[in-house]
Amino acid sequence: MKKLILLFLCVAAVHVTTKAGNDKPINFDQLPARSQQTIKKYFPDHSVALVKMERDFLDKSYEVIFTNGNKVEFDKKGMWKEINCKYAGLPPEVVPEQIANYVRTNYPDLKITKIEKKSRNRHEIELLNGMELEFDANYTIIDIDD
Repeated sequence: MKKLILLFLCVAAVHVTTKAGNDKPINFDQLPARSQQTIKKYFPDHSVALVKMERDFLDKSYEVIFTNGNKVEFDKKGMWKEINCKYAGLPPEVVPEQIANYVRTNYPDLKITKIEKKSRNRHEIELLNGMELEFDANYTIIDIDD
């Protein structure tokens, strides 16, 4: 009986593992409306190469990849989680003003290439030189990783 239960648990674990992390290509119009608005507002001249939905256990997320390599990740509600523009720099309107001011003051020659919303309203940005800066909910710098 113990072997049967163990076998069942192993099969269930394999099944759950194979179902997690499924990426499925979808059409742009299948994105949440908020995601579509974000793309149209901040990336109006970009061509979309791929839109995909990823299902995790009880959650799903979306990713839009542009032909120039830029990417935007969204949560299930359509709010952006991460924007990565590794070659061109982020659209300035995406970056909170306090973070943009900090970068302009302390790193005037560097563009912000990536922004990610972390837990509890924290933001992490990456600069063109690879340096990462983390800000708390009040936009105060709390970590620098070079």
